[in-house]
Amino acid sequence: MPAIQPKATITTLEEYEALPEDVRAEVFDGQIYYMASPSEIHQTISTELTTLLNTYIKSKKGLCRVFHAPFDVKLNDNPLIIVQPDLMIVCDKDKLDGKRCNGAPDFIIEIVSPSNAMDDYIRKLYYYKNAGVREYWIVDSRRKTVTVNYFEGNNVNVQYSFDSTIKVNIYDDLFIDFSDIAELLNI
Repeated sequence: MPAIQPKATITTLEEYEALPEDVRAEVFDGQIYYMASPSEIHQTISTELTTLLNTYIKSKKGLCRVFHAPFDVKLNDNPLIIVQPDLMIVCDKDKLDGKRCNGAPDFIIEIVSPSNAMDDYIRKLYYYKNAGVREYWIVDSRRKTVTVNYFEGNNVNVQYSFDSTIKVNIYDDLFIDFSDIAELLNI
């Protein structure tokens, strides 16, 4: 997958919304970055995690909702910042307007693509933390690691291997066994 490349400057939400529907893009500080389609491994991880998170929330009759890319999150108006996290949980229904999430989701997972790993580890970490995301996971299938950034309290940053069972910190009793996902991927 080619690296995310900056293209024309976008200064308004209207210009971003005028992009063709089949274009995958994010905007950082008014600059648009086009994204390539995800790989099979990326999609497999995304599907498994979406299913696990959604099943948990439904079993608890929770009010939070799970979304997966492509679904826009507008983190800021000026300069315009719009991201499309691979997975997210939004608990404040007032942030949803039918088109996007306006403001920080509670929980975000990004699945690293080899060509733009630094975006997930550096750029998005910075923006998500500053926007008020409560918890941000970086899933890296090449390294077979999951980096958990929990921004509440003591700002936890822990890296786990794919053979770990990992607690979702925004919930009291949700754990994800990554060895099940690694087994599916044969990695």
